[in-house]
This record gives sequence, C-alpha cells and structure tokens, in this order.
Amino acid sequence: MDFSAHVVLENSRARLRPLEASDFAALKPVAFDPELWKYTLTTCHTPMELAAYLQQALQGREKGLRYPFVIVDRLTGRIAGSTSYYNSAPDECRMSISYTWVGKEFQRSGLNRACKHLLLNHAFGHLGCERVELETDARNWKSREAMARMGATEEGILRSHRITQGGRRRDTVIFSILKPEWDSLRQSVFKEFDARG
Repeated sequence: MDFSAHVVLENSRARLRPLEASDFAALKPVAFDPELWKYTLTTCHTPMELAAYLQQALQGREKGLRYPFVIVDRLTGRIAGSTSYYNSAPDECRMSISYTWVGKEFQRSGLNRACKHLLLNHAFGHLGCERVELETDARNWKSREAMARMGATEEGILRSHRITQGGRRRDTVIFSILKPEWDSLRQSVFKEFDARG
C-alpha cells in the first residue's frame, strides 16, 4: 500500500479518512474511556497520552509501517475513533487491520462493522490483497466474538506475543479473511453496506 496516498473510504454508515494531528480535539471526547484501552498495547487516558498516540500513528505512516484512519460516524457527523492498516506485505499480498477503537457511545451500533467493510473491500478490491489479518488480546472476548461474527476465521494463539502497557506479556489471537471468502461475506455479513460495491 502506498502510505503517502490520501485514501478516503465511505459507505452508508461510515467514512474513513487519513488521521491528522488536527484531529486531536475531536478525538478527546471519545478517547478517555478506560475500557477502550483495557486490552491494548498502549494507554490513552490523558490528553498527553492521546497526543503521543497520534504522533506515533502519524510517524508510523511516514515510515510506511501503518496507515491510520479517523472514523467518522455518518449518522451524526462526529469523529468516533480510529483504525489502521498495518503490517503490510505487498509481495505476499497481505496486510492487517488493527489499532481499532471506537468510543463507547458508538459501540454496538454497526459502525465498527461498517468500518471493517470499507477496509476489507478496499484491501481485496483495490490493493490486491489475498489475505487480511486481524488480531486481538486472547482475553478480549468481546473483540474475538465480533471478529467471528463478521466471518473471520480464528487461526490460533501466539503465546506471550506482545508486551502491554502494564508490562504483561499478551497472548494474541489471530483471525483472517481470505480473498475467495470475501464475495460471500460481502453478500451476507456486510450486505447492508455494499450498495456501492
């Protein structure tokens, strides 16, 4: 993926646009819920931590390691959180979706699923991916259930895989969706968002 490109993705429910440092103020109202960061590798409980999070995400884009988006809820026009492409391996036609967080008031509203539709559709339809991976902390059952509901296949657990903000070694669960599976999932799990293809 060309991480210097300006990519905007949109369906009936969500709009994803490149994250910018100027999004700090709009993200503050949704970022400081401790539950959002319970299973993450970093914390974001204060304005200083949010600023550091944004800086790290933008530096990741500059280095070609990550493509961070801002999530805009089209029903309200408000910024609801962030998500990213990362771990891009163009020669192997695969990448990951991660660093996803959505403010509490937007959870269980269909917004996260709408974002996954956009990211998966772009990855398979425009970026030439054959495989998209998703991962989460093995203890994060809410996230694991959401990935399974969207049709991702749980492939296994990488034991003692990452170090969290508190120093705990995290077991990471890996899910994936393959390109041959995408058309079926578009027409079933994601059909409400797929009017524009």
